[in-house]
Amino acid sequence: MPAEPLRQVPAHTEQRLDARAVAATVAGNALEFYDFLTYATFAVYIGHAFFPSGNALASLLLALATFGVGFVTRPLGGLLIGAYADRSGRRPALTLTISLMTVGTLGLVAIPSYASIGVAAPIMLIIARLVQGLALGGEVGPSTAVLLECAPAHRRGAFVAWQNASQGIAVLAAGLVGLGLSSMLDKTQLASWGWRVPFALGLLIVPVGLYIRRRLPETLETPGTRGSTAVLGLLWREHRRALALAILVIMCLTVSTYVDGYMTTYALTTLGMPAAKAMLATVATGAVMAGAAVWGGHLSDRFGRRAVMVLPRVALVIVIVPAFMLLLSRTTPMVLVCVTALLTLLGTVSAASALTAVAEAFPNQVRSSGLAITYALSVSAFGGSTQFVVAWLIGVTGNRASPAYYVVLVSIFSLWAMFRLPTAARAPQPGPLARATP
Repeated sequence: MPAEPLRQVPAHTEQRLDARAVAATVAGNALEFYDFLTYATFAVYIGHAFFPSGNALASLLLALATFGVGFVTRPLGGLLIGAYADRSGRRPALTLTISLMTVGTLGLVAIPSYASIGVAAPIMLIIARLVQGLALGGEVGPSTAVLLECAPAHRRGAFVAWQNASQGIAVLAAGLVGLGLSSMLDKTQLASWGWRVPFALGLLIVPVGLYIRRRLPETLETPGTRGSTAVLGLLWREHRRALALAILVIMCLTVSTYVDGYMTTYALTTLGMPAAKAMLATVATGAVMAGAAVWGGHLSDRFGRRAVMVLPRVALVIVIVPAFMLLLSRTTPMVLVCVTALLTLLGTVSAASALTAVAEAFPNQVRSSGLAITYALSVSAFGGSTQFVVAWLIGVTGNRASPAYYVVLVSIFSLWAMFRLPTAARAPQPGPLARATP
């Protein structure tokens, strides 16, 4: 049956349509980030299961390196699935990404340990991580495009903020599950099988996510009128500068997010805290990220993108080193939670505005591919390496505040790009066309 023609969403249905699009996008995106971030939370135990070694640091580094493998296929996912979303539509692209993520997560649940099948275990783990990376590389572009394109012009920041908020929900869920497991199970049980439970729980929402995404509104204005080559050619010819600046902007968002996500491993390995207390860092990160993202989106609609993405980032640069020094001098669960919450708050408020500004830098016909490619490239280069780099720096230099200095360094380059990124200083564009779901 041919696709029905595009038409303006009637005014009386706009709110219902927008709410459904936000709910569908957030549900799928939260699931995918939950699966991806759960790996980071349980990296210590995954290292023991797949990379047994007499050296605890070597085992952890191998597990974190495999975490980084998941970023290798992100640019490919961004390139292929981003262009697919600009060619055929946001809805089929988002259905594809959640399906791929399911396959990768199922692998993490079912793959036997090194003790059972030897070297085949880490090889299969790497394949599962590659599939997850492909899915997540293609996820952010179309999901952010849907949020922006369903939003009223004066509320785009608030809508796009749910992209970051969904990541916070995912971190919170991963942290609560990890906290519960670490409280109920001992170290032997966690290392043997307990770390697989969060991935299995994530699979439970897959049928719901697939159903909701198949009912998304289609916000691409002219689906099926261009091929992927034409989409990517247009993006490269006319939007190279926006691509380069967006990569630099997303760089600091990525490093901050993964340093925040690393705080549980940092508490376990560097601070020597027990698992049940260390998991509080992940809970704090998720809870604050979800709330701060929504707040940051509303602030950016009121005060403008540039101010809201720059000022909190500057504040983060100022406070992060003293915050780590405080944590090192007073290693208590309360200080860990407070430091993690503060750093997450400043980073996420800035990120919510920055992601909206990046999305607005690309027009509808290349928005998904532009977002997907810049996000995937930046996250691949800096997200996959962040936790490995800070663990390596701590091990080599002995400076336990290394994560703070790394965040400061990348933030300086990103702040330069934030001042040059074309943002919503331009007049708001009219609302997009959308196809009603049959």
